Amino acid sequence: MITVGMNYHVIEGKQQDFEEKFAAVIDALEAADGHSNSTLWKDVADDASYLITSEWSDEQAFTDFIHSDAFRAVTTWGKEQILSGRPQHKIYKH
Repeated sequence: MITVGMNYHVIEGKQQDFEEKFAAVIDALEAADGHSNSTLWKDVADDASYLITSEWSDEQAFTDFIHSDAFRAVTTWGKEQILSGRPQHKIYKH
């Protein structure tokens, strides 16, 4: 099992859009093979900074998801309209 930490910083004023989109993305995550749970966290010191923790059966399952059309569609939208910088992902193996 692995946990993936996905760090995002959104354009000021776009927080609500990001949070609403995550609610839709959770459906895609739950349908992905190997995914077990994801949670959206918001930084109390910077309300435009978010962390999504996502649990997967293994690293290959996560890699397959981030190369999927569903993930690509969401990230394209985010890069063009929501994010202030490039997301950063970190994989924690346990």
